[in-house]
Amino acid sequence: MKLNMKAALLSALILPGLGQIVNGKKLKGFVLIIIVNIFILVALLFVLKGMGQLMITMKMGRTVDMVSLLEQVRRDGGSGPRWLLNGFLGIWVYALFDALLDRPREVAEEGAESR
Repeated sequence: MKLNMKAALLSALILPGLGQIVNGKKLKGFVLIIIVNIFILVALLFVLKGMGQLMITMKMGRTVDMVSLLEQVRRDGGSGPRWLLNGFLGIWVYALFDALLDRPREVAEEGAESR
């Protein structure tokens, strides 16, 4: 079993799914990239929702009590942000180990030809 460090580094440091594309698994790589982007967009919506409450409070001219504002954002968010973080970390770990342990397509084809 040959470890593919270039693919693993791409999946770990740049974007989960790039390592799969380097290994020749383009469909798997694009699916992972799409899933990661969906997670990022939904997380951005949670952040914008919290920022919207802050902007409304500031626009009304009231002083901002950050502790109560953060508590309200946490209460309104429910378990969504936690679920998003856990899902993203799961996909990131999967993409990292899949790219690390998967053999590139060229190496797999060369091994099949030598038999």
